Parts: sequence; C-alpha cells; structure tokens
Amino acid sequence: MPATDSSHGDLAARLAAAQARVAAAARAVDRDPSEVRLLLASKRMPAAVVREAVLAGGTLLGENTVQELAAKAPELADLGAELHLIGHLQSNKVNAALRWADCVQSVDTLALAERLARRCETTDRELDVMVQVNVSGEASKDGVDPEGATDLALAVAALPRLRLTGLMTIGANTDDEALVRVGFGRLRAIRDAVRASGAPGTSTARELSMGMSGDLELAVAEGATMVRIGTAVFGARTS
Repeated sequence: MPATDSSHGDLAARLAAAQARVAAAARAVDRDPSEVRLLLASKRMPAAVVREAVLAGGTLLGENTVQELAAKAPELADLGAELHLIGHLQSNKVNAALRWADCVQSVDTLALAERLARRCETTDRELDVMVQVNVSGEASKDGVDPEGATDLALAVAALPRLRLTGLMTIGANTDDEALVRVGFGRLRAIRDAVRASGAPGTSTARELSMGMSGDLELAVAEGATMVRIGTAVFGARTS
C-alpha cells in the first residue's frame, strides 16, 4: 500500500475533529448531530491504519473498489465495523463484493440491482443498497440521471433480498456553494418522493449519503444522514 501523510499519533485526533465538525454542521441548521453518521472513506489506506481508525471510534467504513474491500476486510473482521462499497461496482465483481460488503451504495442500473438480488438469493442473504444519483450531470461521475432516479429506486426497492436504505451522490466539483447545495437538495427531493410513493420496500429509504471532506457542511444543511470523509481523517493520499 502507498504511504500517506497520516500518522498513528494524529489519527485519533483527526477523527475526533471530523466528528466535531459533523456535529457542528448539524447544530448550525438545528439538526440533532446523532442524525448524521460519519463514514470513513479509506481509499488507498493500509489495513493497519484503517484498523487504528476503527479502534479510535470509527464504526462505518467505505471502500471505493472491490479489490481493496476484499484485501482489507479480513484484517478488520474482528472489529465489527460496518463495511460499505462506495465506488462503482462492475457486474463481474458482484460475487466478491457480496462476500464482504454490508451495503452497496453505488447501484446505478436495474441490471446491476437484479444481479445483486439473484446472487443474494443464491447465497441466502440480504443486502442493503443505495441508488447512486449523478446530481451534477458531470460526465466523470457515475450514477443514474436525476430524471430516472425515482423510477430506478422504486424498481430496486421491489426486488427480493435487497433492502433499499436510501440514495447516494457525489457533489458537484465546483467552488460555487449554491450550485453544490442545489444538487444535494435535489437528492433529498428524490428521496422524499421515493418514500412518499408508499411503494413496497420504500419505507426504509431514509439515508442520504452525500458530502465529503470539502463540502460536508453544505450536505448536512441539505439533509445528509451520512457523510463520507477520507482526507480530513487519514490525510492526503499519495499514488
């Protein structure tokens, strides 16, 4: 694994600072801080460093690739942390993902959802999933278009063995905070429409996974229930 500028001595303090930042963002908009969970995005972090973060109080982990998830999960299994896949999932890696992931946040097509459901049926398990929505319209980002997100979420919610827990997005890559907030607000509106439909399987779709180290305050202001933080805790990654 590549080196990073994080150190064991600083990690616990960085985690505490990130947790305090999330709590402050919630209080600033009169929300209960307990409504917002912090997911540690541990991309390119060695398992030993991630383990340290869990021991310091991190209970929710996210990996961008199935390869990293599969490599680190066995070394973290005894800690009981919740493991989410937050990056793009190729259909040929579904089996490997299901071996370790408690939740797949990056479902963006019905075909992928159906493949997950079939595999869950075969292995006699259930899986939490989120629908990823590309609220910014940027070609570099994965996710279903907002116009099709509600229909996709309803279809996913109806599949056996899958539990739709909410929606996920990556904010717009811009310094225009108003534009970033518009995108986050759009995800909230889609989530609300899904829940208001009353369709089977939608009552559990409460999560809004949005906001990262650079824009978490904006996400929390727009209703995020989960923010994905990497660099603010682990430090800058090096390739």
